[in-house]
Amino acid sequence: MVKKEQELRIELAACFRIFDYLGWTELVYNHITVKVPGEKAHFLINPFGFHYGTICASDLVKMDIEGNLVDDSPNSVNPAGIILHTAIHSARCDINCIIHTHTDSAMVVACQQQGLRYDNFYSALHRGIVAYHDFEGITVLNDEKARLVANLGDKNLMILRSHGLVGCGATIPEAFLNTWRLQRACDIQFATDSCGRKVNPIGDEILEKTEQLLKLQHPENGAFGQLEFAGMRRLMDKLDPSYRD
Repeated sequence: MVKKEQELRIELAACFRIFDYLGWTELVYNHITVKVPGEKAHFLINPFGFHYGTICASDLVKMDIEGNLVDDSPNSVNPAGIILHTAIHSARCDINCIIHTHTDSAMVVACQQQGLRYDNFYSALHRGIVAYHDFEGITVLNDEKARLVANLGDKNLMILRSHGLVGCGATIPEAFLNTWRLQRACDIQFATDSCGRKVNPIGDEILEKTEQLLKLQHPENGAFGQLEFAGMRRLMDKLDPSYRD
């Protein structure tokens, strides 16, 4: 278990560096967590006050499912991160990694009443798989947990209205690719709206066909996100492998 935890620490630290490279940062805010395998429900989270571009494996903080510190880390944790992640980790045993972002285009889509439209290549991949949660202010109150979990349901993606995105997965690579694809859908919707021109609609028949075609691109028995995450991690190793420390 010690070896597995260290591997997860390095993989999660790499994820933070990848997010920084992609520009998915918000000063020292936002958070990504991953469950640590073992008998007890523990997870790793980024320390509050650390920019994603500086986070190393040894910086990560271990917490229990109630939001209490487990290790002797001197670092603190964002209270909003505790509420969001303990809520989902407690309710969904199939989810091991949870990502929360505040990117510009995702927040634009989150602020729109219609939310995500299914009229571009990436948004067409998301019909029926994105949940929504109404804005309740900064996520620091325990009573919001039940509503977060109820609104997420059995989905792995959620748009927090007027707020941002939540992406989940059984692994860090899966959660990364889920988040990346939804982010791209938001990027394109934001860009097309800024043109002020009519957007070509995508019919239900094509949307249904796209769901089937996606299974050919990503077979259910495949390791979803592994290739993409590994490619980005190799780039991080080339640019700055200090995340492994």
